[in-house]
Amino acid sequence: MRIGIDLGGTKIAAVALDDAGRERAARRIATPRHDYDATVRAIAGLVAALEAEAGAGSGPASVGVGMPGAVSPATGLVKNANSTWLNGRPFHRDLEAALARPVRCANDANCLAVSEAVDGAAAGAAVVFAVILGTGVGAGVALDGRAHIGRNAAAGEWGHNPLPWAGPDEVPGPACWCGRRGCLETWLSGPGLAADHARAGGGDLTGPEIVARAGAGEPPAAAALARWTDRLARGLAHAINVIDPDVIVLGGGLSGIAQVYEAVPPRLPAYVFGGEADTPLRPARHGDASGVRGAAWLWPV
Repeated sequence: MRIGIDLGGTKIAAVALDDAGRERAARRIATPRHDYDATVRAIAGLVAALEAEAGAGSGPASVGVGMPGAVSPATGLVKNANSTWLNGRPFHRDLEAALARPVRCANDANCLAVSEAVDGAAAGAAVVFAVILGTGVGAGVALDGRAHIGRNAAAGEWGHNPLPWAGPDEVPGPACWCGRRGCLETWLSGPGLAADHARAGGGDLTGPEIVARAGAGEPPAAAALARWTDRLARGLAHAINVIDPDVIVLGGGLSGIAQVYEAVPPRLPAYVFGGEADTPLRPARHGDASGVRGAAWLWPV
């Protein structure tokens, strides 16, 4: 049995899978925000509860954790996490001590990529690029079903690259929490879509409200959504130019926008070098559960 943990900013999801990927048990609790020690204890409690509920079989279950940010190969400490109370802490080592077993940690977007490459929308694909479009924006890479972390644990940090081929009205771009301006996250996240709509004079609406009003034909909302899809196409074209994945999978709350799968693919050839791009663009098959399943699959069968 393998246990996956998805550590989010507001909730921690946990699942126990058997070797065939069938769910044996699942739980979800609120994240102890801004309390590092309580976060470690909460994960240890979830693992114990799942093992008790599902049965550990021949021994302790393997544990994989999807998390914001990454564990630095140089220091062993967390970096780049928007759950800032994790940064600079030996999270991986503390989890292993609390659970008395090896633990595998990976960025949450890498877990999405692994999940969808193993038995999801990109099952069997050799190179998968997976994007989370939600409150934040991140991405991950799976190669032959395994997470590609990179020498500096920076592989897939797509959301903190600048918007490609930015126009005069897009430079320098909105300020990002990372300290730079114009990151893809500031344009393509739910808050980024809402802020763009407001800057254009459309008023203060949430991302879902903008999508609904665009579907009803409201011009300011439709224009904001059109700008958003074009920026998404530019960002994905940049990824194609770098790694040319076999499949691109979208997760997160904005991945459910139907217009994405109609509007973005036809725009890609205009931005991809050489003018050819038939890369499949698909929603995550496992939806909100994909990240936690991918964390479990950090340990291969």
